[in-house]
Amino acid sequence: MCMNIRKILTVSSFLATGAGIVLVLGGAWGMYFTHTNITQEKIVTPADSSIPAKPVRGPLTLKAQADVIRKHTLKMTGGLTYAEMPREVAKLDANKQKVLDSNGNTVMVANTARDIWITATTLTTALNLGILTYVFSTLVLLFGLISVWTGLVFWTLRKHITLI
Repeated sequence: MCMNIRKILTVSSFLATGAGIVLVLGGAWGMYFTHTNITQEKIVTPADSSIPAKPVRGPLTLKAQADVIRKHTLKMTGGLTYAEMPREVAKLDANKQKVLDSNGNTVMVANTARDIWITATTLTTALNLGILTYVFSTLVLLFGLISVWTGLVFWTLRKHITLI
């Protein structure tokens, strides 16, 4: 009976330790990959961000940059989000008067202010994905360390199985 438990603990020790090493390496690579890709963009937070004038590298500066982009976009669109803005607006002439068609109806054109939100959403989504990548990589790294620890515990138990 003790020999079977010893074999199970030995195999479990190798599996847990091996999986842990793979997870630690994967988590570390995820952090490195994210950091490297963010760094090459050479983004620096603006003076009015929550972390002013700092290179964007980690989760906190990523969040600060995403937040300030949203703040600036809301300012440019009069506090309206993409969904709150109409798709079309009245075409205006040089005197800021509505342009009318031959039937006296207002000529409508695409609301180009909505395009600001398309760009802002793209940028903030990329920044927020960087934050999630750091969080996920940290979690994978943590699970890897727990798995390595579990493997070491199994290895230690295997040595002392005759005492049980």
